[in-house]
Amino acid sequence: MTTDIPGPPRESARPLLPPGSRIFVAGHRGLVGSAVVRRLTADGHEVLTRGRDLLDLRDGGRTEAYLRDVRPDAVVLAAAKVGGIMANSTWPVQFLEDNLRIQLSVIGGAHAAGVARLLFLGSSCIYPKHAPQPISESSLLTGPLEPTNEAYALAKIAGVVQTQSYRRQYGASYISAMPTNLYGPGDNFDLETSHVLPALIRRFHEAGRDGAPSVTLWGSGSPRREFLHVDDLAAACALLLERYDGDEPVNIGCGEDLPISELAALVSEVTGYRGEIVWDTTKPDGTPRKLLDVDRLTALGFTPRIPLRDGIARTYAWWLEHTAAAV
Repeated sequence: MTTDIPGPPRESARPLLPPGSRIFVAGHRGLVGSAVVRRLTADGHEVLTRGRDLLDLRDGGRTEAYLRDVRPDAVVLAAAKVGGIMANSTWPVQFLEDNLRIQLSVIGGAHAAGVARLLFLGSSCIYPKHAPQPISESSLLTGPLEPTNEAYALAKIAGVVQTQSYRRQYGASYISAMPTNLYGPGDNFDLETSHVLPALIRRFHEAGRDGAPSVTLWGSGSPRREFLHVDDLAAACALLLERYDGDEPVNIGCGEDLPISELAALVSEVTGYRGEIVWDTTKPDGTPRKLLDVDRLTALGFTPRIPLRDGIARTYAWWLEHTAAAV
């Protein structure tokens, strides 16, 4: 199954990234990185990648040497250690240290190698737990973080500050973007480390396969979340590389959210599960709401093109085709 790649924005402007550029995508095998590779390739750029078996991005010396060798015009830093509430709560040291090492290595190595353009991808979890909704980029560092993913969030905040510091000290054309909750082909469906949407797809699929009368989910179902298909995210990244050169991070989202309970019902419908959904309120909910203010991105000409239900159906079909038979 192939996934449609959203077309380029209609607004014309002189690009900061020339056509046919050579772009190194760090983390090209992940959900985000693979989508960015698809998009940049479709746009006619030469995409450079390096698997972890050949280059551990936590190794600053080897990463800098690689970037000096290939001399890309730009770098997209999509590599990261990611996971849901359970994973973040269980392994905070790894979420903090691995992400810090990757960021220091890639961003610092890109500057040392003379890379002119860089896009660092963070996460909406960098914002305070009780930030005013929708969350604007100016909310950063204005309040306490969600405790269950504080280590990961602090690492990502450090990445934002690192790109800003290279801009201010060296004049580097380095930018950062904060995506909302993402999903799509290539997602992680491991129930111990996945995010909520792929976990729901797998849970409901397996419950239907096994004839389970009910599925028990964590929390109350009341927290609201925003979801963006990863191919829409990749389109936004291409747009930012071409047109944005500001100091402040840019939120990437669709500007709409829904309760987790509605998301669960939608996934249940798409997967064909007809049993009962039970909520275990002894388990944590996480942040009550995370809806991003996307006015800055919208002003650049971005509009997401993949509706949530269609995106879930595509993702479910991809999982069935690629991995479901193995679990």
